[in-house]
Amino acid sequence: MNLNQIELLRVLQETDFNLSKAAEKMCVVQSAVSRQLQMFEVELGAPLFERNGKKLIGLTLLGKRIMQEVATINQAKQNIQTIAADFMDSEHGTIHIATTHAQAKYFLPAPIQRFREKYPGVRIYMQQSSPEHLIDQLHQHKADVAICTEKVQEDTELVTKDCYEWHHAAVMPHGHPLCEGEMSLQRLANYPILTYSFGFTGRSAIESALQKAGLELDVFLSAADSDVIKTYVRAGLGVGLITGMAYDADVDSDLTARSLADFIPSSKAKIAYLRNNYLPSYVQHFIAELLAAGKNVNA
Repeated sequence: MNLNQIELLRVLQETDFNLSKAAEKMCVVQSAVSRQLQMFEVELGAPLFERNGKKLIGLTLLGKRIMQEVATINQAKQNIQTIAADFMDSEHGTIHIATTHAQAKYFLPAPIQRFREKYPGVRIYMQQSSPEHLIDQLHQHKADVAICTEKVQEDTELVTKDCYEWHHAAVMPHGHPLCEGEMSLQRLANYPILTYSFGFTGRSAIESALQKAGLELDVFLSAADSDVIKTYVRAGLGVGLITGMAYDADVDSDLTARSLADFIPSSKAKIAYLRNNYLPSYVQHFIAELLAAGKNVNA
């Protein structure tokens, strides 16, 4: 057994057990990949893959168990490389952030600006997507840190830190009936609603509040982007339910915002990263900046 064979197993899993693609990624001929795999299985005394002729179609029970150890070895290899790079130069590097549109636009600018002042040599790459895809980015080592509200707390392989608490607000054009009078979920239910897609920016909190009140909103439009929701509110298509921080009194002066803190449970934005992933010192500092910024939001 050698590290090349361990790496081969990882690459085969990454390429859906395609021998030719694995050979291409490892810069060897396919016959060499087949030979190494055969030697490994002979050494172990049992097959790791289910086969249909020469084609690999899945993992055996032994293969599944060994793949868990392969993932651990691969994580250790990546950690060793990161530790060495951090030791040699802790002032330069890259941070890959996976987040949602709301976090990228309304929360991250201030902590990133402060981080940039201390670490000008670190490049930041940001990818915006759904919470499910953000978690995938972490597991695929395409992101170092994820910032979002939904889903991350459900994954036991992640470390999650509460960053800040926030509430929803209802936004509508001036003159709308909901601009005046006592606000309630019952009144909201009388109008078409524009809000976040399932899995985005506290949509689960909205659903929880409605279920408790025995109400069902007429959600006319769902979107991942607060600005998209506000655009359709301006078009007169309904009342928008958005994160309160997405309402800017200057930019959105043509809209009225009313807090829904008394009716919809608060949501928590969370920071997440892989539990077994070594974080360079500058990534640790970036997380500290996020937590500090979160305290300012809640102050």
